Amino acid sequence: MGRKDASTARTPVDQYRKQIGKQDYKKTRPMLRATRLKAEAKKTALGVKVEIYLIAYTTFVYMLFLFPIDVLCEY
Repeated sequence: MGRKDASTARTPVDQYRKQIGKQDYKKTRPMLRATRLKAEAKKTALGVKVEIYLIAYTTFVYMLFLFPIDVLCEY
């Protein structure tokens, strides 16, 4: 008896997941593909940004050693 009552009550998380699942069924195949490609592009964009920052930082450190600044030097 207790089991039947427990299974009918769903948590809000389960209800939310079910609702999202229903929305995905309404989408057409090209829409799902576009959403997936957009998510992949967002992931790779982060990697490109990190790579650019690393190159810029490395160049900055290299320039500091290549052209040292003498603060204590009198002109």
